[in-house]
Amino acid sequence: MAAAVVLRPLCRLCCVVLFLSQFYILSGGGSFSEEPSQPLPQAIKDPGPTRTFTAVPRAAESTDIPPYVMKCPSNGLCSRLPADCIDCKTNFSCVYGKPVTFDCTVKPSVTCVLSEHLLQSSVPGGSPTPAECDQDPDFKSQKSFVLNMTCRFCWQLPEADYECVSSSNCRAVSCPRQRYATNCTVRDHIHCLGNRTFLKMVYCNWTGGYKWSTALALSITLGGFGADRFYLGQWREGLGKLFSFGGLGIWTLIDVLLIGVGYVGPADGSLYI
Repeated sequence: MAAAVVLRPLCRLCCVVLFLSQFYILSGGGSFSEEPSQPLPQAIKDPGPTRTFTAVPRAAESTDIPPYVMKCPSNGLCSRLPADCIDCKTNFSCVYGKPVTFDCTVKPSVTCVLSEHLLQSSVPGGSPTPAECDQDPDFKSQKSFVLNMTCRFCWQLPEADYECVSSSNCRAVSCPRQRYATNCTVRDHIHCLGNRTFLKMVYCNWTGGYKWSTALALSITLGGFGADRFYLGQWREGLGKLFSFGGLGIWTLIDVLLIGVGYVGPADGSLYI
């Protein structure tokens, strides 16, 4: 009886030890099989974002065509090349209005010739043959030539030799005639001394699309109703003529004369077409 009392706690202790050992094995904490031990993986630090450097070879010599070449005719006369295609050794000691000569050289990628009669005798739109080039040495490509021109600054050129930026912020029909300051640029084929872009005072000369013939026709036919004034943008005068029946005809006759001589113009101050 006493032995049974002593063995009962021992049996319970053995059951608990057996249960814990099986639980440990099932949970992966250990194994009865002899396997070679493996080293635990070590933590690897993130090196951060990597930078890649690509070796760029040295750029070869640029073969792009300069922008001024688009303005330069191929194998044209050297004396007719635009100013952007040549470099001239100019001086300001010449006498105004007198002929003068300057030594000029063509810019890179530009070709020109000195002979003019060979260009006229060649096929229109085509280039002369090599045989023609050999017969006339002046037709060979030139790098330097002599430019003949008139001694004068660019701002002294006639109005037909330059273009100016137009402005619509002035009244073209006024007394005295208004002027405004604007930038003017010399045309490509014109040669002169000094800056090719300059500031100049020019007369106000712009149009808003109004026709003198239309205004005169409206004044003659429907002037009693103010149609001519409405057409010119003068709506106040147009309303006055409308409600006064053209000033009983007197205002109508006066407007016919004023529009006919060009004294009455568009309300925006522009010129007639």
